[in-house]
Amino acid sequence: MVDRICIAIDGPASSGKGTVARTVAKTLNYAYIDTGAMYRSVALLAEENDVAWTDEAGVTDLIEQMHFDFKWDGDQLRVLVNGTDISERIRMERIGRGASDVSTYAGVRTGLVERQRALADGGGVVMDGRDIGSVVLPKAKLKVYLDATVAERAKRRFLELQNKGQDVSLAIIEAEITARDDQDKNRTESPLRQAHDAVYIDSTALSPAQAAQRIVELVRSNA
Repeated sequence: MVDRICIAIDGPASSGKGTVARTVAKTLNYAYIDTGAMYRSVALLAEENDVAWTDEAGVTDLIEQMHFDFKWDGDQLRVLVNGTDISERIRMERIGRGASDVSTYAGVRTGLVERQRALADGGGVVMDGRDIGSVVLPKAKLKVYLDATVAERAKRRFLELQNKGQDVSLAIIEAEITARDDQDKNRTESPLRQAHDAVYIDSTALSPAQAAQRIVELVRSNA
């Protein structure tokens, strides 16, 4: 019987790691844990409870009330917090900015890391984020750092939002991604970085399916 391992996929904003991680999980029949969705959920819960994203203590306190579930609905991953499906609400642009803000707090990261490790217990999990291989699952059997140029990542995000009917500026999106990269790489708590034993994959010229296939091949070649 092939071991069901933990797969850690890290990378910057809009590098495609979420789409790739979901494809890998579906291909291998693994669970998929979207850690970015967890930070977005904290930001959303704070907003809905009138807790400012700048209120570190208030935001951190919310973690104690949160129970996460991830469930497949066909090809769509549904995110449930305390039994409520918040999958669409956490994808709003402002909630993404809030997630980046609240993710800088040590208490928020500690609380969510505990939950992420519990969800990965037993293996058979694909988890993506910014500090999975370096902090959350340092003993993951396979670690991948998925990257792409800023220009390519901005274009992907631009097209995604356009397809949703949103009027957006490519220049503004590129500036926001650059600023988020800077914040993620230079924060004190669990900064974005490639784990020393992670496999680097540049997805600039790859489709999500091609990038996912490379990871599946890595899993199977080491089985």
